[in-house]
Amino acid sequence: MSEDEIGPVDPENENLNNGDEGHESADASPFEKNHVDENIIPLSGLYENWFLDYASYVILERAVPSLHDGFKPVQRRILHSMKELDDGRYNKVANVIGNTMKYHPHGDASIGDALVQLGQKELLIDCQGNWGNTLTGDGAAAPRYIEARLSKFASHVVFNPKTTNWLLSYDGRNKEPDNLPVKFPILLAQGAEGIAVGMACKILPHNFNELIEQSINHLRGKKVEIFPDFLVGGMADFTNYNDGLRGGKVRVRAKIKKVDNKTLMINEIPFGSTTTSLIESIIKANDKGKIKVKKIEDNTAADAEIVIHLAPGVSPDKTIDALYAFTDCEVSISPNASVIDGDTPRFMGVSEILKVNTDNTLTLLRKELEIRLSELEAQWHFSTLEKIFIREEMYIDFKLYSDKEGLYKYMYKRFEKFKKQFVREIVDEDLQRLTQIPMIRITRFDSDKADDLIAKLEAEMEEVKKNLENLVEYAIEYYKDLKKRFGAGKERRTEMKVFDNIAATKVIIANRKLYVDIEEGFIGWGLKKTEAVNDCSEIDDIIVFFDTGKFIVTKVSEKKFVGKGIVHADVWKKGDKRTIYHVMYQDGAGGATMMKRFFVNSVTRDTEYDLTRGIKGSKLLYFSVHPNGEREVVTVMLRPRPHLKRLRWDVDLGDLLIKGRQSAGNRVTKEIVQKITQKEVGGSTLAARKIWYDTVVGRLNDEGRGKFLGSFKGEDRLLTLYKNGDYRLSTFDLGNHFDEDMIHIEKWVPDRPISAVYYDGEKEMHYVKRFTCEITTDKRVSYISETEGSYLDCVSTAFNPIVRIVYNKLLRETKNLPDNEVVLADFIDVKGMKAQGNQLTKLKVKEVVLTHEIEGSEPWPDEEPLDLEIDNPDDDSVNDSDDSEGGEDTPTIEWDMTKDPDDSEPTLF
Repeated sequence: MSEDEIGPVDPENENLNNGDEGHESADASPFEKNHVDENIIPLSGLYENWFLDYASYVILERAVPSLHDGFKPVQRRILHSMKELDDGRYNKVANVIGNTMKYHPHGDASIGDALVQLGQKELLIDCQGNWGNTLTGDGAAAPRYIEARLSKFASHVVFNPKTTNWLLSYDGRNKEPDNLPVKFPILLAQGAEGIAVGMACKILPHNFNELIEQSINHLRGKKVEIFPDFLVGGMADFTNYNDGLRGGKVRVRAKIKKVDNKTLMINEIPFGSTTTSLIESIIKANDKGKIKVKKIEDNTAADAEIVIHLAPGVSPDKTIDALYAFTDCEVSISPNASVIDGDTPRFMGVSEILKVNTDNTLTLLRKELEIRLSELEAQWHFSTLEKIFIREEMYIDFKLYSDKEGLYKYMYKRFEKFKKQFVREIVDEDLQRLTQIPMIRITRFDSDKADDLIAKLEAEMEEVKKNLENLVEYAIEYYKDLKKRFGAGKERRTEMKVFDNIAATKVIIANRKLYVDIEEGFIGWGLKKTEAVNDCSEIDDIIVFFDTGKFIVTKVSEKKFVGKGIVHADVWKKGDKRTIYHVMYQDGAGGATMMKRFFVNSVTRDTEYDLTRGIKGSKLLYFSVHPNGEREVVTVMLRPRPHLKRLRWDVDLGDLLIKGRQSAGNRVTKEIVQKITQKEVGGSTLAARKIWYDTVVGRLNDEGRGKFLGSFKGEDRLLTLYKNGDYRLSTFDLGNHFDEDMIHIEKWVPDRPISAVYYDGEKEMHYVKRFTCEITTDKRVSYISETEGSYLDCVSTAFNPIVRIVYNKLLRETKNLPDNEVVLADFIDVKGMKAQGNQLTKLKVKEVVLTHEIEGSEPWPDEEPLDLEIDNPDDDSVNDSDDSEGGEDTPTIEWDMTKDPDDSEPTLF
């Protein structure tokens, strides 16, 4: 109908239909009004309803698993289909997919993908053929080539048609389970991941045996605590796991082993990554210059093996940290435990999920016992009926009754005196079964066998009743049986550790050159025409000092203007207290000359700081940098004046206290200084560096965390001892890594011998040796026999080590021998490292153990006691963050370190 036919449209009366169903035209006819009400549905209403239906469907039926059985609908239908096909033999996956399509109306691709994922979790499906490789990311072969069947574990815990609630399939032709009667926390064992509409799920997999142990703890009323475990192994930090809820975080790392100083090996990868993605991330970091790698080899087969060959001159320990900082060798996972409880999505912690699953298992076990009891009672009831029926020869009088009613009345009358023996009333169905007993069975009836059967039924009924009365203990025994039958080979694969935080600026490779244009006031790696100052990386901070006595710290870039008057620019590391700056400045126009030593360990980036007292006209007269706080002597020359007796003298800046950058410093002279020159530079004035070993993260630190190792400087070394009979002498670099089989670490004293007891596999004897470290390279060195079967009993660096010999009590000759203690220092002298040592005993030994700690508690002769105080020099009290300014130092009064040539008394400031 055209506009001419209906007339012009009145905007005021037009029904715009903006979602208001009651809005109608005032001139509309009754027919038109009815037509609008019945047939026109607002678009917004359609969208709201349809989208809500779609969102609900995706959440409830596709992406989020059920709380009670732990499966998504496609997984549940796959397992139900496999149970239908189960005959003990493997089925082609293509056949399983085809059979599952009776229940899952979403095509073969989604079913096949879900089936492969279930199989790769190595729990419910027994796989045969190429099912892909979760390590490399390779996919499975086509469904027609691979086969599957239910695992014994799945058959044992997942199915029971008697306790299953059945629903009609989507086409009404078949029945499928509403929820499978799973008697195990499958959801936590397998994990789950899915993205729905406005909701996501990410439940990490947990260890099979640990889930059983924690389920038992819940049944016993104890605390429940579980952490994820991944099939690929690796290491994980669960400090912020947050019970698997939103907001939690899990840090996972690859296991990287240092083969030698030029080679690293990754033999376990982080969860969620593959060897392919891991290698790509390493290559990408290498291309960006963050790490230096010569070559990468992927030898992964059944186990992961990625060999990384390092470029010459690259530290393997620093590279390990860089791999964690810049590649997928460390990834962060954010869990989000969401489930479907009935028809309601819920966010639940993994411990709560475990408790619900355990309570559900308890309910299912009760149902199974009740069903079994009713079956036993029914069997006992009919067996007793049958025995009485045959014994009383009731069948003889059947010929007297031609109709069923009369016969049943006769039988009820005959059973009347036995009614008290039965567990329930006798009904017509019972009599019907009795009348159908074949005569040959009646003639061959054995009363003794019938009594034995009834006795067995009664014993089993008593057992079932006992289990129902003690249901919790029965459930505990059920879980213990699961662990005994299926727990072998399911030990924890992921190592639980607490990771240290790796600062990217400390481990990134310096792949750029820092250039400084003093005349124009520019810094950066793109100023090729100027002289290079130092190596730097793209994320380094640069500290710049100016002749005005001010300095800033700024981020490096290709080219950046910082200001003219640059006197020094270099790479700056946050927290650096070892680099000491020497400054002499004129305090205002015509003012006194001041001097000070300070470090810069924390500042706010791009904020200008003043090294002087801020008086107008102040300027730098002398500036020098000393990376290790070296002592320095300078010559001060004054401008000649008539009354001056001495125009030049030397100042030893090493005598000054190292203070914060905001201190005013000490006065050198009030006269005008003409020139200051460096005379000589001496050794470091800094105290030895105190080092601790943090046993939690397995790293060195200078912050007082963990075991105190001592004060280190120069060529001092660390001694580490290992389970296999190796030692290693390493530097005290905080970036060092230590192998997981390390059993002891201490500061190395060259003259202190190592005492060791070991078993020689070839000679089948225990030997004792004492030696000093002759090989001092940074490599592991073996000091026991390398023949097959040899092992280390114990090792000590104590001054007077004592071991206890525990003899084998199973042998006749040593059965009654008491344990024997041996002082090793009296037993053998210190010999060469390659010496075999002395035989400890000729008798058969069960074990040899130290009676004290490896290092021992008694001091060595002429050894100074350890100073456990922590160095706390006067700091500049600046906040460690990069976005806040710190406070000012409180001024202090000190005696001047030098005298003004014209002053007779020390000067205070």
